[in-house]
Amino acid sequence: MANGSSYGRNSRSEDQPVLFVPPRRRATRILPAEGGGVTEPPRVRGRASSIPVTTIELPESRPSPVGLFGAHGHWLGPFLLCLGAVVLGLLVMLSAAIYERGAHLDLVTVPGQVYPVQIGGSFDAFNTWETSTGPLPPKQSIPSHPGPYSVLGKPTITADFINKVLAAYHSPAAGKGQALYDYGVQYGIDPVYALAFFMHESTFGTQGVARETKSLGNIRCIPTRPCTSPDGHGFAVMYSWEDGFLQWYKLIRNLYVAQWGLVTIEQIIPKYAPAADHNDEQAYIQAVEHAVDTWRAGSIYVT
Repeated sequence: MANGSSYGRNSRSEDQPVLFVPPRRRATRILPAEGGGVTEPPRVRGRASSIPVTTIELPESRPSPVGLFGAHGHWLGPFLLCLGAVVLGLLVMLSAAIYERGAHLDLVTVPGQVYPVQIGGSFDAFNTWETSTGPLPPKQSIPSHPGPYSVLGKPTITADFINKVLAAYHSPAAGKGQALYDYGVQYGIDPVYALAFFMHESTFGTQGVARETKSLGNIRCIPTRPCTSPDGHGFAVMYSWEDGFLQWYKLIRNLYVAQWGLVTIEQIIPKYAPAADHNDEQAYIQAVEHAVDTWRAGSIYVT
């Protein structure tokens, strides 16, 4: 056959470019070979692609900083923050406790200051009865028959009866009936009234601020005793229950009776527990008189 025939030899020119078509990857799963390895599909070599390639330079990888607390910063920082808050709260509570404790040591000692009406209303009036060592003579004559429920007079109950009442009501002043009786005799006031005030103010020291102040009549702050409030608007803290008894007798006898001429419960209560200080004057008067009647009749419990 002639060499110029189109059959026999490859009819393509040697210089004609070859179009490379990559084989399609089969969708079948590649199974491992017998040797345990994975048989990869054959790679087909072809001419380099003429598609331009853009090179992207990534920033240099640097280790993240460990921070102030090192590798434990993710939990140590919040922990220290919470710990600081707890410590701060404890300091605030401690400061408040110290302040409250210090408040009981404050004395109202400013001459000329306006004092509650209960204790006289002024330093001079207070000083008159507080510095006394016994009953003062009245500035004005006291009627011989001042009316019912006059605090002046001899005892109408005994020291033993007072102790029975205090014990029956579980008073912290139980057993101190003799002192309550003796001070009444000294200042010329029937101790049954002191007992009635004691009951109405704090149920014999079992209720309210009297548990702390040991004050029979919840006397307002006075210059010679610690006060429950640093501004002087609280209550006087007595040294003992006996001291509380004595201060009440001195207040009633040497201020209300001797200086103001007030001798009956109806006269004393509006000054001692005025409505302006959120007191029910009539209820107070009735409570004291009812307690006095009950004990004079020999009954221990006031109903």
